[in-house]
Amino acid sequence: MIELDDPRWLKLSHAYGNAADIPKLLGQLAQATGPKTGYDSEPWFTLWSSLCHQGDVYDASYAALPHIVEIACNATGPIDFSFFQLPAAIEIARASGKGPAVPADLAQAYGDAVSRLARCVVQYLREDWDEPMLLSVMSALAVAKGHHRVAEAVMNLDDDLITKLVDLDFGDS
Repeated sequence: MIELDDPRWLKLSHAYGNAADIPKLLGQLAQATGPKTGYDSEPWFTLWSSLCHQGDVYDASYAALPHIVEIACNATGPIDFSFFQLPAAIEIARASGKGPAVPADLAQAYGDAVSRLARCVVQYLREDWDEPMLLSVMSALAVAKGHHRVAEAVMNLDDDLITKLVDLDFGDS
């Protein structure tokens, strides 16, 4: 895992250019791990828009993911569901070819962090989970075990689709 003060961040890119801003955002994230108050709460809003922009990922996404997982695994108390959802989304995008290959020097830390998602989930089993947390955890577990299609399907569930699934209403004519 590259350190947050590593000059390599200047050479990594995200949706808006070089990733020089990502270490500061990750530092902020480490200080505020609890559930966010709205979709545009920082630093999550900028991390999402920079690292997984409209389903595309970047080399900075691969460098940031181990930090996000590390922060989640070291946090105490409830955490935001994006700690599971963003890594799952990054891995789904990577596996779908919606980003560059993981650079060789980032590959080990990235792969280890994706696998570590499953162990991180265990730490939060006693917490109360709302539906977004549950779906994010399920997606994270699926990518950690290599089931990218399942992870993407779970991530796309919403109230309407859940109702259709429960009712077995697939629109057959």
